[in-house]
Amino acid sequence: MPDPAPASDPPLWVVTGPTAAGKTALAVALAERLGLEIVSMDSMAVYRRMDIGTAKPSAAERVRVRHHLIDVVEPHETFDTARWCAAAAAALDDIRQRGRSPLFVGGTPLYLMAFFKGLMAGPAADPEVRAALAAREAAAPGSLYAELQQRDPAAAARIDRRDQRRLVRALEVLQLTGRTISEQQQHFARAGWQRPCRIVAVRRERDDLHERVRRRVEAMLASGLLAETEAIERSGGFSPTSGAAIGYAECRLFLRGRFKDLAELRNRIRRNTHQLIRRQTTWFRRLPEIVWLPADASVDALATSLQGAASADDGR
Repeated sequence: MPDPAPASDPPLWVVTGPTAAGKTALAVALAERLGLEIVSMDSMAVYRRMDIGTAKPSAAERVRVRHHLIDVVEPHETFDTARWCAAAAAALDDIRQRGRSPLFVGGTPLYLMAFFKGLMAGPAADPEVRAALAAREAAAPGSLYAELQQRDPAAAARIDRRDQRRLVRALEVLQLTGRTISEQQQHFARAGWQRPCRIVAVRRERDDLHERVRRRVEAMLASGLLAETEAIERSGGFSPTSGAAIGYAECRLFLRGRFKDLAELRNRIRRNTHQLIRRQTTWFRRLPEIVWLPADASVDALATSLQGAASADDGR
């Protein structure tokens, strides 16, 4: 778990919300106005060359505001929550040492919880256990998710069935400790935060959000998502984590002939994005400290919400 922040440190500001809610544009506008630097809290933005499918901040937005933790590793590399937390802590120190202030922006709930609540003190990785679990999944795709549903349904509800790395980790923890990973992550549900923060989540009405997803998927495919996926496959490939990213996972299947046409590819990406949004929203709704802000709110409203949000620092 992270060391408690000094009492003199002001609460860190966080802008989050489900995929396609519009948080990036609002956060960039706020950061530009106040001279903040953005720390990306997006688990897929860390991968270089995965540009179209991850909806990273545009080159123009990155010129306007300095961003951290974008384009950190190649798609074939392993990158997990612990590594992100270490990189985020380093970025935070760097920003503060230069007399600037950070704005954490992104929709990966596990990154939010691990960085501000603390990482689970779980067992070290066991290569033999991991290899055996991976071999089982290769022999019977979907078997790890089915097992996790039976043995730790709470974890299965939070993990995408295609995210092999997290499925393997959940079952590895269970096998090595005899306790479920969701039981060992109970500190996420406790009051109090290791790092004080103020959190605003951007929200949209369901129909509006679904329409934005539809347009986003169309734009990604028109911009060359299939070609981008194929290029990565030819030059290093994907890790289990990056390869499970929505958009890329479906394109990989399409390139292997698993879908009958582009219409089915489009529908699969949209459906899986909607499922991701539901999982993200479930996480966020568990946090009473979050202040929800309509996506059409002004930059002033976002600033006011962050300044006035209840500080998530009780019980440190």
